[in-house]
Amino acid sequence: MSTLTVSNYTLKHFDLNAKDEMTKYLKLINVDVSDYTFAGNYIWLSTATGFYAIVNDTFCLFILSSGELSMLLPPIGKKSKTYDAMLQCFEIMNAHNSNRNYSKIEYVHEELLEGFVDYLEEGTLVYEMLKDFIIEKKLVDYIYKVEDLIELKGDSYKSKRNEINKFKKIYPDHRIEILDKEKHGAEVLSLFNKWVKDRTTYMPKEEVEVFMDGIYFERFAIKRLINDYNNLDIIGLVIYINDEIKGFTVGEQINEQTASVIIEKTDFEILGCAQFIFREFTKILKDKFNVDYINVGDDMGFENLKKVKMSYRPNKLVPKYTIYQK
Repeated sequence: MSTLTVSNYTLKHFDLNAKDEMTKYLKLINVDVSDYTFAGNYIWLSTATGFYAIVNDTFCLFILSSGELSMLLPPIGKKSKTYDAMLQCFEIMNAHNSNRNYSKIEYVHEELLEGFVDYLEEGTLVYEMLKDFIIEKKLVDYIYKVEDLIELKGDSYKSKRNEINKFKKIYPDHRIEILDKEKHGAEVLSLFNKWVKDRTTYMPKEEVEVFMDGIYFERFAIKRLINDYNNLDIIGLVIYINDEIKGFTVGEQINEQTASVIIEKTDFEILGCAQFIFREFTKILKDKFNVDYINVGDDMGFENLKKVKMSYRPNKLVPKYTIYQK
């Protein structure tokens, strides 16, 4: 399916051909949320069907799921254009969907809510303008200062330093390499499969089914990441121990100040590997993109993931909102 026609709008299939156009519009905004990149959306849409259209001179990204249309991001472009574009996007979704309740806009950064102000009336509050809509706070992105993650100073990072020191002592012959699709691709997928097996081995039985549902999507995302690695503006790192890959991670730049970690996986049996590769990758992201902050995304609502991300003492938590119609 290359296009989707709804009323008078033609939505194009979201694939690699959309990269340049989406990037052009992303440069018109300055947000630090991990969802606002081409690569991030392209990778995680590997099992879903994405569409996009230019509506009122904004880039609008839709997802078709179970026959219903919603938006993965708010209209991206100049703030003066986004409110009218949002209204038109709701019209598109409502015209296609079986029920208006399926029409929604996800992952809205709080700064972009300002774009939904009616500029005809100076001083109008955004929540007054959105009286016909419901704004629901969802997840938050965890953002850290680069120097905090590299230096790990103070008592709050003592356990992280200890884990890294133990790792270096036990595995003095470890080595790290920049991820190369041809050289590392197969081993990365093998490590991911081992990671899944290890997780389910020690996981309570009642959690396994939910976990595996999520892993289905993640496995396809990693395959797409590897397959299209050279066509995306991303960088990855792998860690070897005894000539076997025991960890990998991939990230990208969000804006001039912030880079993100898209994914990270390490062998559970290698203690300290996760802490070590995270710090080393932070150094690489800082050197490559000259950024001051690292965004590691949200916790997807998992309490254990929240604890891990909080343990690194985030500098800020950036909320993400979903917009529904009343």
